Amino acid sequence: MEKTNLFYVIIGILMVQYIIHQILEYLNAKNFDAQVPPELQDVFDAQEYNKSQAYKLTNYRFGSLSEGVSLIATLAFLLLEGFELIDNIARGITDHTIGLTLVFFGIIMLISSIAGLPFSYYQTFVIEEKYGFNKTTKGLFFLDKVKGLILTTVFGGGILTLFILFYQWTGPKFWLYTWIMFTVVILFINLFYSRFIVPLFNKQTPLDDGSLKNAIEGYAKKVGFELQNIFVIDGSKRSTKANAYFSGFGREKRITLFDTLINDLEEEEIVAVLAHEVGHYKRKHIIFNLVTSLMLTGITLYVLSLFINNPEISLAIGVSTPSFHAGLIGFALLYSPISEVTGLAMNYLSRRFEFQADDYAKTTYASAPLVTSLKKLSKNNLSNLTPHPAYVFVHYSHPPLIERIRNLKA
Repeated sequence: MEKTNLFYVIIGILMVQYIIHQILEYLNAKNFDAQVPPELQDVFDAQEYNKSQAYKLTNYRFGSLSEGVSLIATLAFLLLEGFELIDNIARGITDHTIGLTLVFFGIIMLISSIAGLPFSYYQTFVIEEKYGFNKTTKGLFFLDKVKGLILTTVFGGGILTLFILFYQWTGPKFWLYTWIMFTVVILFINLFYSRFIVPLFNKQTPLDDGSLKNAIEGYAKKVGFELQNIFVIDGSKRSTKANAYFSGFGREKRITLFDTLINDLEEEEIVAVLAHEVGHYKRKHIIFNLVTSLMLTGITLYVLSLFINNPEISLAIGVSTPSFHAGLIGFALLYSPISEVTGLAMNYLSRRFEFQADDYAKTTYASAPLVTSLKKLSKNNLSNLTPHPAYVFVHYSHPPLIERIRNLKA
């Protein structure tokens, strides 16, 4: 099949994105040996710092290898008309539009999952294991993969089916109905993620009565943050890395602490971390991110509606019979530079929001325990203390540790 101009545009997009990403990774790796700021000298001792340097270098090399393999595989798939082959296989199974689309994406998802499995396995059981992070058993690892695949198949398949039905029923206006559907889905996930999704993978238990619970509830009452649900999640069964997050609204509002966080931090440090999370809620960051995400989704769907019926979009990925499912793939690849730009903007806003949440914690609780908690978490995660500014600008949703500490001490 003769290659179209859009085909070469897609090849160019993939190559440029890869080159830019590799340049950023290289700059960041070159900065590994930069002088650690005086404020961070106490994060690692000499042995721990050498370990963190080795961990970062290992991940850099592995990331370069895996991304290179991914690019070569994607280019080969396009050049050898892999999407056309999958389309023919799907058409040999069914000619029903919905069934055809589900089979087409199902095959792609299966191929992607199988291809990515060795890399995920190596990352977990070689790299994370070597540096003391991994607590996942092989049985749990594969069970998670199966659960994820089933969840994606059922949930993703249902959304995709409705997507196609809206397209068939409403024609050019399908984007509006699909946008409404995505809005409902995103709101549902934000409300009930912890209640329905998390239990499929982790056990959540209410925080036991005691000093920590009293301290958290006392702070929440002080700042007028209505809080009824404080849960502990068994994150330690997969990794030693710690986290805490806020989810839900109204009665579904809850704070979730990783058991590793409780083990790693002192009581006042945990409260300081939660004060930061409350800051996001009080400063309306969660609402802003939700509304912005929905707006970007609506814009993307509208642009999709303008091009989905153009046969050139399907031909751009080598599929000779124009179709809705091939158009979706082609559009996603062609639209990716715009997604990159919006991602930059969202990361920039996210970093600003982190400073605001830190300021809220500093004002309503204290800065010192938040500083020590951030240092401990960075130490336990072998974090990069000297990221390159360009890498931070593109990839970081949180400010570097040094910037957060200087802001907290200001």
